[in-house]
Amino acid sequence: MANLKIDKKTKLLMFLSAFFVSNALIAETIGTKIFSLEELFGWKASDFSLLGEDHLSFNLTVGVLLWPLEFVMTDIVNEYFGFRIVRRISYIAVGLICYAFLMFYIGIHVPAPSWWVFGKVDQGVPNMQDAFSSIFGQGMWIIVGSICAFLFSQFVDGFVFQKLKKLTKGKHVWLRATGSTVFSQMVDSFIVLYIAFGLGAGWSWQKVLAIGMVNYTYKFTMAWVLTPVILLAEKLIDRYLGKEEAERMKRLSISEEGEEVEPIANL
Repeated sequence: MANLKIDKKTKLLMFLSAFFVSNALIAETIGTKIFSLEELFGWKASDFSLLGEDHLSFNLTVGVLLWPLEFVMTDIVNEYFGFRIVRRISYIAVGLICYAFLMFYIGIHVPAPSWWVFGKVDQGVPNMQDAFSSIFGQGMWIIVGSICAFLFSQFVDGFVFQKLKKLTKGKHVWLRATGSTVFSQMVDSFIVLYIAFGLGAGWSWQKVLAIGMVNYTYKFTMAWVLTPVILLAEKLIDRYLGKEEAERMKRLSISEEGEEVEPIANL
């Protein structure tokens, strides 16, 4: 059988797509844990009020450690392959996230033998089934909220990125990457809270907005902190593809919706 030759841009797209989907799945899976951002840095926990909500602090889902990287990957894919590819990868990621949650549901409800359920009592886990269910059994509203927020924020990120790229004529990648992430992270923060807890748990608008603003403060900060990552990634990819090929791909990625462009990846 003749060997298939895979060109560099196809290899790049395969790597970016795999990382994008894997990162999203991991973020969704570990998102059931809450951590204290202040304690992570050895600071005293905050205790402030916002919009009438008292005793707020930077208690965040562990998933936020990975979500900023998701938007970085979105911008990198958008820069070289365009908004259409961002959409396609986002659909794949959402499909696989839904598949993962279905498998979690099945895994929770298949019967377990008693030796496994009570097998770690001496290690401080009185019931393994309850522990397993608590970790992987996210509520339906949280699942719906996270998926809707992810998909919609990805579209916002890709759309804003392309608009800024056209306005800047392909220059200042740091501006369009950071600018698009700032907008998309705001959308992500409020949509997931509104659906998961506003609709799902009866939170008031004030509580959704207050906690959303706390979460967005972290995400806004991370958008700027990760800007050098975008610049470094661009340099590495340009070197990998070759300056001429990289510039050609960047020009093609600005195509208007509906235009026919040269295929960007072939096996």
